[in-house]
Amino acid sequence: MANMNPKRNEMPTQDPHVRNHNFLEVTLGYTEEQAIDEANRCLHCKNKPCVTGCPVQIEIPEFIEKIKEKKYEEAYQIIAKTSSLPAVCGRVCPQETQCEAKCIRGIKGESVGIGRLERFVADYHNQNSNNESNFAIQKNNHKVAIIGSGPSGLTCAGDLAKKGYQITIFEALHLAGGVLVYGIPEFRLPKKIVEKEINELKKLGVSIQTNVVIGKTLSIDELMDVEGYEAVFIASGAGLPRFMNIPGENLNGVYSANEFLTRINLMKSYELNSQTPIQKAKKVAVVGGGNVAMDAARSAKRLGAEEVYIIYRRSLEELPARVEEVEHAKEEGIIFKLLANPIKIIGNENKFVQGIECVEMELGEPDASGRRRPIEKIGSTFTLDVDCVIMAIGTSPNPLIKSTTKGLETQKFGGIMIDEKTGATSRPGVYAGGDAVTGAATVILAMGAGKLAAKSIDEYIQNK
Repeated sequence: MANMNPKRNEMPTQDPHVRNHNFLEVTLGYTEEQAIDEANRCLHCKNKPCVTGCPVQIEIPEFIEKIKEKKYEEAYQIIAKTSSLPAVCGRVCPQETQCEAKCIRGIKGESVGIGRLERFVADYHNQNSNNESNFAIQKNNHKVAIIGSGPSGLTCAGDLAKKGYQITIFEALHLAGGVLVYGIPEFRLPKKIVEKEINELKKLGVSIQTNVVIGKTLSIDELMDVEGYEAVFIASGAGLPRFMNIPGENLNGVYSANEFLTRINLMKSYELNSQTPIQKAKKVAVVGGGNVAMDAARSAKRLGAEEVYIIYRRSLEELPARVEEVEHAKEEGIIFKLLANPIKIIGNENKFVQGIECVEMELGEPDASGRRRPIEKIGSTFTLDVDCVIMAIGTSPNPLIKSTTKGLETQKFGGIMIDEKTGATSRPGVYAGGDAVTGAATVILAMGAGKLAAKSIDEYIQNK
């Protein structure tokens, strides 16, 4: 029977005053009863508007229908046909601006909790599967190299492996997963979940070589001309942090969000026996308003900071982070200093951070992005007493691959230039996607780019 309740089932979570002292997952997932109840809110629309909002084109009504029938493994297999990372997407994908934004139920109430149902199905599979691949793959003896093991690279690898290609992923770090392991905190995305998703790809025959820096250990030219790879997909992400170029950014206690989160997420610096230290600050300022800023602020709180500020130069309405992440941050005691912009980081005689000087802002006319442009209020300077500053204002693609690869054109900001219809770069046989092309974006958009590249690489090699 259809559930016409205008509100979706609430997601169970840890108590805010408990979770802000640990790195355990904040959201606990639907129970079976909640999942079935939520699935019954789906109207199974014939024109499937939700699917048009999904970058990887998951058959959403079909997998939800299987939940209604309590056929959870069948629901998982429907998702797995087009998504290589169901448990990841169910946790970190911004469904509210994509598939759920298209949901008919959202017109007169709240949309169906598609992401929450995807997570339920993926978690069921991970807890109950027999660890055997359901794919019978006929190998085709073609080799493809993938640079980077983040969401774009993993998606491309999965799609090509299912078509019989011999896939090798080259990862610069010692652990596969890219931004999923070094960027997103444990309390949002447990690393055991990422490991399970990667193991699913290994069952398809995907090989992953870690500690290989393409551009140093090997070049793209060597991969193609010496190692015999017929095509290469560049999915190296955007790991080069940006700074504001204001006085004091070289002080002790100033981090890029990339470094701060990598030390915590990948190197487990919050553990007592960690060999990678991180400052246990008392008062922290995080500059920026995206999901990365929320992750850094909430991580700093869990490390024991008494006060953590988010400094953002626009208002709450313009904040680019997911609404859920902002709400969770507020619940956990993060202080939002909106319509404010840093102009100087203040240090003591030992060159350690002791404050951040800011100026108040007001919103003017919309800029090219459609958001109202922040304008400085003259004479509105104020200072926050902090001993740590984390810059979370974006990242750019690393220039290493560009500088070591012949015939590879890039954009002004450093992203690799591609044909948007195919993902092809200016060099034949070389494709690119995800943050390496766009700069920092979402996991699901990177996955969409990986799917496009896989399709194009298959067509390129078969036609060749």
